[in-house]
Amino acid sequence: MSDESQILAANAAFYAAFAAGDFAALAALWADRDGISCIHPGWPAIVGRAAVIGSWRDILANPERPNIVCADPHAIVDGDHGHVLCIELVDGAALAAANHFARVDGAWRMVHHQSSPIAQLATPDDDPDGHSLH
Repeated sequence: MSDESQILAANAAFYAAFAAGDFAALAALWADRDGISCIHPGWPAIVGRAAVIGSWRDILANPERPNIVCADPHAIVDGDHGHVLCIELVDGAALAAANHFARVDGAWRMVHHQSSPIAQLATPDDDPDGHSLH
């Protein structure tokens, strides 16, 4: 399996763990080191394993947590580092997301997650000014 396929699989496992509310699976996908970070939409940066994993524990514990679907994932790999760029569909809103991974003991582990709202989804039918070409 290619590195790109492996990172995409790790990325898919992250969203599956979130959807299932499986904290143990989600935590296991993150690198076990303090040099990890996360920026949730509207939050300040979170740095360090305890703080990052704690933020996910709190989010998953919330019974009103949003439903998140990853769309259009695209993997970029450079040696033992890579990232997946995707669109998160969160209860009808679109967020741009970047999930960064590092190869740790032969497995791809998340080292940074960041997502933020985007104004609108662009489609191939749109010109740069946002007007439909049809």
